[in-house]
Amino acid sequence: MEQRKEKHIGIYACPFGFFRIVEEEGAVVAIDVVKERQGEEAPSEVTDLAARELAEYLAGERQVFTFPYRLVGTPFRLKVWRELEKVPYGETTTYKKLAEAIGRPGAYHAVGGAVGANPLSIVVPCHRVIGTDGSLTGYAWGLPMKEALLDLERH
Repeated sequence: MEQRKEKHIGIYACPFGFFRIVEEEGAVVAIDVVKERQGEEAPSEVTDLAARELAEYLAGERQVFTFPYRLVGTPFRLKVWRELEKVPYGETTTYKKLAEAIGRPGAYHAVGGAVGANPLSIVVPCHRVIGTDGSLTGYAWGLPMKEALLDLERH
C-alpha cells in the first residue's frame, strides 16, 4: 500500500491574484497563480518562506530563490527544466537554444511543451523563454504576466 505524502497548501495574495503554493515532504513541488482563494489551506513554514521570497522577487528585491523545491516530471521534462534554471535573471533564451543545450536540436516543439508544463514557474524561469524572432510566446499564466516579469527583471 502506497504511503500518503504529507501535503501543505498555502494561498497568498500577489499582484496577479493569488499564489497557490504546494509543499510535499519539506519541498515546494508546485506554484500556480489562481484568481481567487479556493480549496483547503494548510500552509507550512516552507510555503510561507516561498511566498515571502516570491513577494521579494516581485518587489525587485530578490534574484535568487533559497526555499527548498523539488521538480517532479519525466526525464525529458526534468532535463529541460534543469536547463531553464541556468537562464540568468534579466536574460532570455529561446526554445531552439534550449533544445540545442539539451542535445535535441530538432525537438524545440517538445521543449515548448516541457516549458509549458513547468510546475514551478518564476522559480524555474519559463517566463525567460521567447521566440527565436524575439517575440513573446505563450505563457501558462498569460502574456501580460510574462511581460510584467520580464520588465521587472530588465529594470
